[in-house]
Amino acid sequence: MDEKESDEALKTSSCVVNTKVQSAIPKNRSEVLKWNGWGYRDSKFKVTDQRMIRFTGNRYAIGETDLPFFTQWVQQVLNINLTLRNVPREKFSSIEIPPSRVSTNFLNVLKEMKIDHTTDGPARLLRSHGQTLYDIYSLRYGKCFPRICDLVVWPANHNDVISIVELVNEHNIVLVPFGGGTNVSGAVSCPANENRCIVSVDTSQMNRLLWLDESNLLVCFEAGVIGQDLERELNKRGYTCGHEPDSYEFSSLGGWVATRASGMKKNVYGNIEDLVIDAKMVTCKGVVEKNSKVPRISSGPDFQQIVLGSEEVTLKIRPLPECRVYDSVVFPDFESGVKCMREVAKQRCQPVSIRLMDNTQFRFGQALRPVENAFGNLKDTFKKTYLTQVCGFRLESICVMTLLFEGKRSKVVSHRRCIAKIAKLFGGITAGERNGERGYMLTFVIAYIRDLALEYRVVAESFETSVSWDKTLNLCDNVKKTVANECNKLNIKYYLISCRVTQTYDSGCCVYFYFGFNWTGLDDPVSTYHHIETIARDTIMASGGSISHHHGVGKLRAHWYEKHMSKTVLSLYTASKKMLDPNNVFANGNLISFPMSKL
Repeated sequence: MDEKESDEALKTSSCVVNTKVQSAIPKNRSEVLKWNGWGYRDSKFKVTDQRMIRFTGNRYAIGETDLPFFTQWVQQVLNINLTLRNVPREKFSSIEIPPSRVSTNFLNVLKEMKIDHTTDGPARLLRSHGQTLYDIYSLRYGKCFPRICDLVVWPANHNDVISIVELVNEHNIVLVPFGGGTNVSGAVSCPANENRCIVSVDTSQMNRLLWLDESNLLVCFEAGVIGQDLERELNKRGYTCGHEPDSYEFSSLGGWVATRASGMKKNVYGNIEDLVIDAKMVTCKGVVEKNSKVPRISSGPDFQQIVLGSEEVTLKIRPLPECRVYDSVVFPDFESGVKCMREVAKQRCQPVSIRLMDNTQFRFGQALRPVENAFGNLKDTFKKTYLTQVCGFRLESICVMTLLFEGKRSKVVSHRRCIAKIAKLFGGITAGERNGERGYMLTFVIAYIRDLALEYRVVAESFETSVSWDKTLNLCDNVKKTVANECNKLNIKYYLISCRVTQTYDSGCCVYFYFGFNWTGLDDPVSTYHHIETIARDTIMASGGSISHHHGVGKLRAHWYEKHMSKTVLSLYTASKKMLDPNNVFANGNLISFPMSKL
């Protein structure tokens, strides 16, 4: 059966949609999103004239709310002086932004091909960075990046991508794909030593819902669709993808595939590699795709795991669940919580989401709560008294596990009982739906805090790993001790290091660390941060952890990739690169750097 016949056969069981998705993120991203920070322009933490931290906007549950407990917490833990604000720059001048190096000849060819493009400075700058600490600090307080893309193109479909790839090979030009811009690995930053013209391929206009197969529960989207748009389109039709990473509002489907992303609901729906049935990818030597929409195939190596990219992606979907219920459990200490999660994983009864915060993150989350009314304050006092005086818990060691259940109502009820029974074996006490929902939803707000922190001399970042169950507690303890020792050596008195277990598997889990410090007195806080995180990452590797669980390697972690991969694997990757990209036009230097114009 040829490709045309295959498509016809597929249509017999499909609702062929081919619908252009109306995105929440416009083509001119800066209309809605910050150019030098995280998320929506109208949503942020700010300090009011009354020296109170407040969250603005109405997109999130804590919107337009004063946060007195959080205000007090940051002053006590990080010694922040809210009267001294480092005002971020509003923009770079045209002189500060590196000029475009694109040739007139190349621009003329693009015009003839009717491929949308621009050499506008701010547009190029916006697509030459992600969300690393270095990226955002540089945009707000440092110098402009020494190298940014020279041109932005917006392909409208798969055929446009084929034309662009053929064109850059002909003109010896570099391509860097750009999706949602949420990466924290330096993946889209332009190599400073690349002298060729660099073109950023913004996939945002490739966001069509191509088809929906209700018989087989499959859907095909173009890779530029943003997570919240993808889920909204499916929900309207009674389905869900179930992939919900922390960056879900802004990250793209193509980015999920390229980084092997993981979502908060992976226990039921799977990680992205579990959801992807097929992906169509353009290489310099042709298109890579399986041309098969079967659930599993045994036909040699899966070469889609070698090429990090996609233009069209076929995903599994599920009907929308009947109900959604949050819950939470309080444990006397982190070790008890980890042991409980291990038992839940052993019995394979994980709910849609199960996450465990250590005591520092628990206190942090509590600080983000708004002021309650008199009744609410009374309830909080009663809960605290019950935990400490009746249960014997110590406030300086307790931790919280947040839970999310989805599915048939009867199954959700029995599932909750099962988890509560296991938690009780490890000293856990059910803490209710409200705490579970707050803990889950705060995930989407936490990323906004770093922008505020930078304004008050605090640098902060997160990093994650996966580790086997028997090494989890030791790894967490080692990393915290390493960070504390380095801070002491550098005379950093006010810092925060915390962790949470966010994903569980049969043989291990994902651990997410948050680290930040008050950099008053330091000349180069970003370099200092990276120095400490590098040592912490070495500790992770030495303690049995992985380079990354879901953020990917990019440029930021390439050092560990080359160091910990065997020479055979590196040679295989290099050989694949030479074959698929002989002119090195995909030369953004991720995983392994290929600085030469020719391989």
